[in-house]
Amino acid sequence: MSTMLANRKVVLDTFCEVYDLIKSYADAEFWEFSTHDVIPGAIYLIGREQFNLNVDRIRKLAEAGTILPVLSNPMEGSDTMKTHCDQVTRTADLVHNKKILLIGGGDMDTTWPCLQYDIFLTKILDPEENLVEMFCGREIFSKIQKPYKFLFLNGRGRSHRKFLLELFCHWGLLEQSLWTNLDSRPLKLRPFKLPNELGAKDYTVFPVQHLPIQYEVDRYQSQIGVPALNTDQDLFVKYHLFNNEWGDIYLKAAPYIDTYFSVVTETVFEYPYSFRTEKTWKPIAMGHPTIFVANQGYYRDFHNLGFRTWGHLIDESFDQIDDPQDRIMRIAQVVKDLCHQDLASFLKAAEDVCKYNQQHLVEMRIRVRKEFPNRFFQFINEYI
Repeated sequence: MSTMLANRKVVLDTFCEVYDLIKSYADAEFWEFSTHDVIPGAIYLIGREQFNLNVDRIRKLAEAGTILPVLSNPMEGSDTMKTHCDQVTRTADLVHNKKILLIGGGDMDTTWPCLQYDIFLTKILDPEENLVEMFCGREIFSKIQKPYKFLFLNGRGRSHRKFLLELFCHWGLLEQSLWTNLDSRPLKLRPFKLPNELGAKDYTVFPVQHLPIQYEVDRYQSQIGVPALNTDQDLFVKYHLFNNEWGDIYLKAAPYIDTYFSVVTETVFEYPYSFRTEKTWKPIAMGHPTIFVANQGYYRDFHNLGFRTWGHLIDESFDQIDDPQDRIMRIAQVVKDLCHQDLASFLKAAEDVCKYNQQHLVEMRIRVRKEFPNRFFQFINEYI
């Protein structure tokens, strides 16, 4: 590897989130940066935890040019990465001066030296049980009469999610959907403004709503209804429900089989750069028609990856609406209009795209992993 990087060695934090992809090319690795003997001139891939714990040492080494640190945190989007560098580690100056580089999960402003890696795309089919559920999902298209119209899953409270919960409730759509809300903490709705008929609201509190037990992933069913250890866990139940694990990654076919389409409220809505999390890839893996509630240009970026959407069946022009209020209202109207259509016919017409996306995901996750080392070499060579 060193010959590809001007004879500079590469050292890996074993928790840098891309360790398995790069380890065969690495010259050294570490668990604790504080006790590690630094190799001068080396390129260091450092995960978020070790970066935070050792930021003063990393800053000094980066300023002196002793090493080239790469903060590797593709589980986070670019907005979070920027905030982390600006406000948490206060290393944004070094990033802008290319003395620290980034590996993130979201598309990034080109003024920041960041290598984007779609880590959630690569991980969604890692659990063996997800492959089983994916196979069971074939029943989505054979079960014509379904008890719910759409699947609407919401974890951490975000303004665009709370807005849609309020609006769908007012329109009578929640009672037609299979929905969750795992965060009932008070949250400002700004910058969104509910229609006048709902009244003026600055804060909204929506109750916790779990999936009915038969729709929850088997390993977490026993957690539903179990008292939390503290009050905050009664309000934000996600970590309690998933036993402080990454429970979001697991699939269960039943909620997809019993709904005609998914409404996915992605992490990012107002921020102008796409960040595709497991929320996107779960319905794609299951072969479920999906409406994405995300940033402007999300569909464009999704198409650029080779995936297809359902623009031949619904109006997806909301993807190009810049104003967040106008965009979310248009998305909500599209959902409302679709709920009044013949959903069995819609599902039949959507099947080819769903099957194509499933196959493309299977193939692409292998390619994205395989291509990452060369993309990493090219990225580093731009700055050394």
